[in-house]
Amino acid sequence: MPDRPAPDEFEDILTGRRTGRSTGARRAQQDNIDKPVRPGRSRRRFTVDALFSDTRPQAVGVQDLPEAKEIALERIEPDPNQPRRTFDEERLEELTESIRKEGVLQPIVVRYDAERDRYIIVHGERRFRASTRAQRKTIPALVRNVPESRLLVQQLMENIVRDDLNAVDRARALRILKDQMNDAPWEEVAAEVGIRRSRLFQLLDTSKLPEPAQEHIRAGTLSEKQSRALQGLPPIYQQELADAIVERAVPSQIATRVGRALRQSSRLATTQDAARAHIAELLDLAISGDDESRNAQIDRLLDALNQVVSGMERDRVGLDEIATTLGAPAYTPSRVTKSVGELAQALAQADRDRIASDRQLRERLRALGRIIASLTDDTES
Repeated sequence: MPDRPAPDEFEDILTGRRTGRSTGARRAQQDNIDKPVRPGRSRRRFTVDALFSDTRPQAVGVQDLPEAKEIALERIEPDPNQPRRTFDEERLEELTESIRKEGVLQPIVVRYDAERDRYIIVHGERRFRASTRAQRKTIPALVRNVPESRLLVQQLMENIVRDDLNAVDRARALRILKDQMNDAPWEEVAAEVGIRRSRLFQLLDTSKLPEPAQEHIRAGTLSEKQSRALQGLPPIYQQELADAIVERAVPSQIATRVGRALRQSSRLATTQDAARAHIAELLDLAISGDDESRNAQIDRLLDALNQVVSGMERDRVGLDEIATTLGAPAYTPSRVTKSVGELAQALAQADRDRIASDRQLRERLRALGRIIASLTDDTES
């Protein structure tokens, strides 16, 4: 049996010669064995996780998400109970074209339905629809375990302040949520989704409007703020005013004034044609796009004032309707004094001949003079 190399020797496999280790090498090996470990220091150890960890600079402060997936579209379904019911066709087509070019830039959120073996959309149905139109096979998604009892709450909190979820859909979802909360008070429903109580009732009011008016809201042609002008009016006025706002693109501020004037009016019509004419009259009065329309506003207001102060109209209903439509501020002595001062300044640089040459201005000043005289005579008597 061949001799084995001594512990301090090794055999060269090419020459078969035995070579002794150098004294220095033996001494260094022995020193490492005998050298005690310093207190507080330990030999570095590597774990399996450390071997596979990302040590690049861009990975600092970054953590992988185990729920991030790329899911086949055929395995995903919309939630039949989600708040959103309306999708703008033009905006959906724009998103489709964007996804064709750049892909889906923000993952959707889904939950897994084990019973049906399908992923149900929590947020992002518009991206899902656009991806389907773009003929993509998969979509990035975050898989979340959302309990049924919290699903609608999360969807509402995601969408309640978004412009692309219309007020009618929000109102419908809030009523469903109230039922899910065992008919809890509206204050609790508002707190659950993080909105003010007053804001909640503004949304709920849209569901009380006639269906054609609600359809305007769903289509985005009538904003929720514009629709507030319809509240408290008879149904025929609600629909006619909604149509007029959409047709004439009436700003919400003017629509609100006209709605308030109609609620105060004592001459509400009982037919659609008459209601349409009444609304058109007030809108024509309220909308001043040029000097001619502004002059018509002044003449209408002066005529109404004159009828009241001269006793031709015993009540102020007609005047109040016009004043509300025009957005006239409340009476205060200081406001009248300020207006008198502004009128005096405007006349300071004028003379009799220049005023006499402007027939319309002369008639308006005379009308205003008669009104002031009647008011001051009544006050002195």
